[in-house]
Amino acid sequence: MVGMDERQDVVRVGILGCGNVGAALVDLLRSNADLIRARAGVGVEVRRVAVRNVARDRGVELPAGVITHDAEGVVADPEVDVVVEVIGGIEPARSLILEALKRGKPVVTANKELLANVGRELFEAAEGSGVDMLFEASVAGGIPLIRPLRESLAGEKIRRVMGIVNGTTNFILTRMTEEGSAFADALAEAQSLGFAERDPTADVEGFDAAAKAAIIASIAFGARVVAGDVYREGISEITADDIAAAGELGYVVKLLAVAEESDGGVAVRVHPAMVPSDHPLASVRGSFNAVFIEGDTVGELMLYGRGAGGGPTAVAVLGDLIDAVKNLHGGGRGATIGTLADKPIRRIDEVESQFYLSMDAADRPGVLARIADCFGRHGVSIQSMQQQGRDDDARLIFVTHRAREADLRATVHEVRDLDVIVRVGSVLRVVGGEE
Repeated sequence: MVGMDERQDVVRVGILGCGNVGAALVDLLRSNADLIRARAGVGVEVRRVAVRNVARDRGVELPAGVITHDAEGVVADPEVDVVVEVIGGIEPARSLILEALKRGKPVVTANKELLANVGRELFEAAEGSGVDMLFEASVAGGIPLIRPLRESLAGEKIRRVMGIVNGTTNFILTRMTEEGSAFADALAEAQSLGFAERDPTADVEGFDAAAKAAIIASIAFGARVVAGDVYREGISEITADDIAAAGELGYVVKLLAVAEESDGGVAVRVHPAMVPSDHPLASVRGSFNAVFIEGDTVGELMLYGRGAGGGPTAVAVLGDLIDAVKNLHGGGRGATIGTLADKPIRRIDEVESQFYLSMDAADRPGVLARIADCFGRHGVSIQSMQQQGRDDDARLIFVTHRAREADLRATVHEVRDLDVIVRVGSVLRVVGGEE
C-alpha cells in the first residue's frame, strides 16, 4: 500500500489529463472540498496534473508546480496516493494505469476505449495488487450505472441490458423525429451545438456505443467481452422516410446498445432499432442517455440522465475517487467485478428479433403472394403489412414476428432477386415489442 501524507488526513491525487473532464474534476475538488472531506473522512488534494501542453490555459486554479508534462513522473511520484486517468485512448493510458496499479496505487478512469479493449488485463492487475480500479464514468457519463450493476445487482440474474448510450446520435434522431430534419441537417446542427465532433464517425457509426456496450456486458454478465465482439451498425443510412414510417406504425427510431445472455452465451450489439412509442426508452430525447435493465427478480429498471459532458462525467469520476480515497484511508478496498468468464459470444446471425422492412415493388396482381412466399420459405412470419401507392409502383412496409437474423437476411436476399422488386429499402430491428 502506498504511503499516506504525514498529516494522515489528506489523500494526494495525481490526475492524468486536464481537458473538459479533468478541468471540471479539479474545479469540483476545490469548490466541494468540505463536502468531500465529510463524505470521504479525509481531505483530497490535487498533487500533480499531467498534460501535453503546460502552456495552455485550463480555466482552473492550481498552485505553481502542480501542472507537468511528465505523466510517468506523476504515476511514480511517492507523494501521489491515487491516480485519476482522463486522457483517453489506449496508449499511453494503459501503460500508465498498469504502472500505477503495480505501485499499489488505486486508479480511477473514465476511459471507455481502454476498458472495452484491454479491460481484463487492467482488472487482473488491480486484483493482483489488491487495490481499487474504478470506472463509473466510462459509460453513460454522469448516470450511475456501473456501480448498480457491480454492487446493487450483484446477486441478481440479469437477462438483458439495453439503452441509449450515445447522446450525439440520440440528438440527431430526435431532430429527425420531431422536426422532420434530414440526417445531414441534424448532424450539422449537432456539430454547431458541440454535441458532435468535426469527424462524427465514432458516434454516428456506433463505435462509441459499441465500446460502452462491451463494458456493460462484461459487468452485467461477468463475461469477457471486448469491443470487437460487438455487432455494430450506425445511423447514417436512416432516412426521413424511415422515421415517418416508424411513427405511423407507433414506433420511434433509436440507436440502441443491447446486451443479452441466454443459453450460456452472450450477444452484444449496437444498431438502430424501432422502439414502441410507449416504451420508456422512446421518450428519451435530445442528448440524454438512458439504460434499461431487465432482471429475473428485480424486473425492469431504467437509469436516465446526462450521458456526456465535462461536468456530469467529472461528477462520476469524483464519486469513484471518493470511494477510492475512503478505501485507501481505511486500509480496505471496494467491490470488484469478480472473475470474467470466457462465455461464448453469440453471432448476430443467431439472434432473434422482430424486423421492419420497406421495399418498392411493381403494383400489379400476384406481387404480394410472391413476396410472402419468400418469407414463408425461410420461416419468417409477417405480423403486419402496409401498402402505399407510388406512381406505377407500390411502397410495401412489413413488420415481422420474431425471427432469426440469418433467416431474415436470407429472405431479404431472395426478395431482392425478384423481378417485381424495384428496391429493398431499410431493414430495421424492432426492440421492446414481442418478447
